Amino acid sequence: MKISFQKTGDPTDQLITSLNKWENDPKLIPLIHPCRNKEDVESYVRITKEEINKRLTTYHMYEIYLDNILVGEMNYTVDPVHLYKKERGTAWIAITIGEEIARGRGIGSTSLRYLEEQIKKQGLKRIELGVFEFNKSAQKLYSKLGYQEIGKNKQFTYYQDRMWDDIRMEKYV
Repeated sequence: MKISFQKTGDPTDQLITSLNKWENDPKLIPLIHPCRNKEDVESYVRITKEEINKRLTTYHMYEIYLDNILVGEMNYTVDPVHLYKKERGTAWIAITIGEEIARGRGIGSTSLRYLEEQIKKQGLKRIELGVFEFNKSAQKLYSKLGYQEIGKNKQFTYYQDRMWDDIRMEKYV
């Protein structure tokens, strides 16, 4: 099993197709997007090359490969307005392991360590993330890698007929 990463430059057709697949997968939508209601969970998102290029003006994106197959994407942005703890020089991170064959194989932890190294190279000292309360496996991963809970946004997202909190976590690197 070979895991590799590539910084996203000019978005390829493969990346666009994969992002559209993952961001519209009913199993993944509740894990990667806050939803207000059942209709949000069932809504379709269309990702275009222009949308990715727009993201790249503020986000550092990396593609995750398993044996040369695109299986996920991770990114960070610096000092976004939605930080729970407004500390300058903070990277907000997000990761999606989109392909089911890549889940539960240590790819998430390997990817996060790589992303942390990229953030350190930029001279940033703090990382913050949000994880939905029902996503116990992600919480366990983040805790294992040294992230600590700093607060909650109550009743933040809809999933399985109820509202759930968004747990905010941080790590100093």
